[in-house]
Formats: sequence, C-alpha cells, structure tokens
Amino acid sequence: MTARLDALLDPYGGQAAHGRKDQTSHAWLDHELDMLNNMSRTLPPIFLLVAAFLVNLTLTRLVALEREQIGLLKALGYADSSIVLHYFKFVALIVVIGIVLGGVAGTWLGLRVTALFGDFFHFPFLVFAKAPDLYVTAGALSAAAAAVGALRALREVVRLPPAVAMQPPAPPVYRRLLPASIQLDQVVSQPTLMMVRNIARHPVRAAFTALGMALATAILVVSLFTRDTMEQLIDVTYFLADRQDATIGFSEKRIENVVEQVNRLPGVLAAEPFREVPVRIRHGNVERRIIISGRPADADLRRIIDADLRPVALPETGLAISAMLGHILGVGAGDTVEVDLLEGARRTVSMPMVATVEDYFGIRGMMDIETLRKLMREAPVVNSVNLSLDENRKEDFYAAVKSMPTVGGVALQRVSLANFRKTVALLVTTMASIYTGLAAVIAFGVVFNNARISLSERARELASLRVLGFTRGEVLHILLLELAILTLIAQPPGWVMGYGLAWVMKTNLAGELMRVRLVVEHSTYMVATSVVVLAATASAAVIRERIDKLDLVAVLKTRD
Repeated sequence: MTARLDALLDPYGGQAAHGRKDQTSHAWLDHELDMLNNMSRTLPPIFLLVAAFLVNLTLTRLVALEREQIGLLKALGYADSSIVLHYFKFVALIVVIGIVLGGVAGTWLGLRVTALFGDFFHFPFLVFAKAPDLYVTAGALSAAAAAVGALRALREVVRLPPAVAMQPPAPPVYRRLLPASIQLDQVVSQPTLMMVRNIARHPVRAAFTALGMALATAILVVSLFTRDTMEQLIDVTYFLADRQDATIGFSEKRIENVVEQVNRLPGVLAAEPFREVPVRIRHGNVERRIIISGRPADADLRRIIDADLRPVALPETGLAISAMLGHILGVGAGDTVEVDLLEGARRTVSMPMVATVEDYFGIRGMMDIETLRKLMREAPVVNSVNLSLDENRKEDFYAAVKSMPTVGGVALQRVSLANFRKTVALLVTTMASIYTGLAAVIAFGVVFNNARISLSERARELASLRVLGFTRGEVLHILLLELAILTLIAQPPGWVMGYGLAWVMKTNLAGELMRVRLVVEHSTYMVATSVVVLAATASAAVIRERIDKLDLVAVLKTRD
C-alpha cells in the first residue's frame, strides 16, 4: 500500500509514506505507556515480596511469643483450625486496613498521573477509570502476598504439640566459636559481648532480619536509580554527544557551500553539515523505517559516543547502526542488510554492517557523509547544518536566519532539553518519586518492626538486667547495638540486590525510542543507606521510650 502511495505522490515531490506506528507522536505515546507498563511489572512485585516477608516475620515471632497460650488452647480442646483462624483474622485485619488505605492513596496517585499524561500529550480529555476490577485485582494481589507470608507461621501453629508448647523453651546452648586463646571480653564491653552472643545464638533470625533491611535498601536503590538514570541520559545526549547550540534545517537539499554561508552569519562560531536520508532497512523478514545520517568524519558538534562515553569515528565505508536496531534485526558487524532508499532514485541496495553504536534515542543508521553521497549518487548536498553559537549574539543570529527563505526551521538544543525535562523526564521521575516514597515507608516498616519484635522477645531478659543493676543506657545499648550491627551488615547485600534490580529496570525500560544507561551513582547507595539508617534511628527513639517505660515487675511475672 505504501509503495503504491509513494509511486502516486512521487511526481509531485512527495516523500516516502509511513504508517501510524512510525508517526512521532504515536510512537512516543506508545513508548510512554510501555515504560509505565514495564515499571508496573518490575517494582510492585518487589513491594509485595517485602510485604509478604514482613507478615511472615511478624506472625512467626508472634506465634513464638504466644506458644504457651497456643498449647493451653490445644490442651483445652480447641481445634487447630480455630487457632489458625484466630491468627488469620489478625492478618486479614491488617490486609483490609492496607487495602483501604492503598485504594485511597492509589486513586489519588492515579488521578495525578492521568492529569500528567493529559497535559503532556494534550488530550482533550483523559479519565482515570475507577474500574471495580482494578481495585479487586490490587486487593487480591495484596491478600495473596499476605497469605503467602502467613503460611509458614500458621503451619507452625498446626505442628506445635500441646505438651511441648506449654513447657518453657529449652534454654539456649552456648558454644565457644573462637579459640580459648582469644578473649573477647578483654576487647569489647560486656553489653557488646552479650549482643554478639545473642546474634550467634539466633543466626537464622538474624539473617532474616538483615535480609529484610537489605530488601529495603535494594528498593530504595532501584527507585533512586530511575531518577538518576534520566539525568545521566541528559548529560550523555545533550552535553557529550549532541553538543550543538542549534540546527538549521532546510526546506530542500542545498549544495554543500551553504555551510560556508551559514558560517558567516552573525554569532556562528562553528558549522558542520548534516545529511539525512529516509530508508527501510531489512534483514530476513524483519524491517524498520529509519533515517541514515551522514556526517563528516571529524564531526565535533554532533558526535557518536560509545558505551564508555568515548567519541567514535565512523568508518569510511559501510553502515553503522544503533545497537538496539542491531538487536531488533538480529545482525552484527560483518553481516549484510538490505536497504530501500526512500529518496531520490529509489532503489534497493545490499550494504555491509561495519559496526553497532550504543545510543539512547531512537534507532538509526550512520555513515560517513562522503560515503552516503556516493550511495545516493548525488552531488555534495546537505539538508541541515549544526551550529555552535555565541551566546551574546543569538538575537542577531535569529534575525539573520529569518531573512533566509530556504531555511525550513531552527531547532534549539536548550529548548529541546527543556522540553525533554518537562515531558519525558518528568513522567519517569514522577513515577520514580512515588516508588521512592513507598520504598522509604517500607524501609521504616522493616526496621521498626524488627526492633519492636526484638524488644517483645527480650523484654524479660532486659528487665532482669535492670534488676541486676544495669542502667537504662546499658540495656538500650545491648538492644540497639544489635539493631545497628544488623542494619550495617545488610547494606552491602542491599546494594548488590539494588544493582541487580536496576539492571532489570534498565532492561524493561529499553525501547526503540529511548534507552537508559545502567549507571548507579555512589550517591544513590549512600542516600539509600542513609534512609535505612534514619529509619533505624527513628525506631531506636521509639524503642528507647518503651524501655524507659518498661514495667519490671509486670515483665518478670510473666513466664518464658
């Protein structure tokens, strides 16, 4: 169909026809929706995993604390199902409260994101549909995560025999881990030694506690990465690769000496020719419509940057293409592709692939401008010129350009950058900010939950220490130093998991219109760790208040 349309319009100077999927506005809309869809499939499952972990951790320790009551109920004839139902109601209450709060917050965020998309694409209207199936699906996923997390703890309830449950837990058996020649009590204080022994006594519990904190750190790393990678993309594209201040586009091809004319305009410091030809590139049964751009071998204003951010010189012969395009076509250096030229004497040629280039916007082909001219069998012509401008003479430049009838338009790099920040980057960073906020809340929940349960488990021990003469500060030191050690131990694994999740996010965000780099800044790790440490500090403040109010008599009356 497009071939017939091209033949019909060619006598009138018509350019190559293309379908709706190749229209820029449609492609960007499709790409943005794909990015949102990919983000929804990457980060929410991680949040659900952490939620399941928290439910499991809380319920497991709650069952351990109430083992005597569970045994008593079983001895009195209560069925396992009745006791399981009791704890299931506890989980169900948490799930219901979470679903209600999440539904309200999700509706508010949905309205905000919908309005953001409506403003970006200038839709006449865009409605956030409060479809019942959406809320049912979200609630079902939350309930499923909670059920999975509660499963192990409820299984322990069923397995617990009444006679065993009603007996106090067997006292811990301490073993020497270090040689007798090493005396830790001569190196560290007695409270610190007690903390180390407690961690060694419960290695599995300590490992799961550290894992929860590591997951919180990982979520923060990948959420912050999404924002940082957009800034990286801007730096590479607008300051390392495309360094021109403006690009003049001509309404039709011009003889190359137009570059000299443009170079004499007021305010122009440097000018470089640029030639673009629309083509269809094909390998096997896969084809794409792209632009082959020809540029001088020594181009400095619009450069090609490789994955290591180093300038790449185009080969004198053959075709270089985007790495993403090579992936789509399934070709690499040394392969041959078919190219349908959609301008001038339209014909199909076979071209050798000489290189793939890592770029981050669109999919395209690149050639030396002289090689492209030979391919097109044309005189030295250009259809655009890249410029470097004197900031103090831009107004003179604009006035001079307006007097040139052959100029079809002027693209300003700073305007392009501002539009990118206002549109695409804003959409991505807004979603990243939402996920970062949720990750911070989860980080606090993980740390505080571990600290609170640890206090509940060791209340009797801590009260005994107070009776034996330990001060509040020493008791607090024993409990919170353990929390601090586990928090710090969890950070390196959290960084590693966060980097892995960033790779998943980078892979899911990759599309034909835009890709991002896998670069996690050192500051990202530090910010993520700082949030977790702040959550631990806030938890410590709450725990300290509870220790200060600890009723020694009431606690010591309880049985282990």
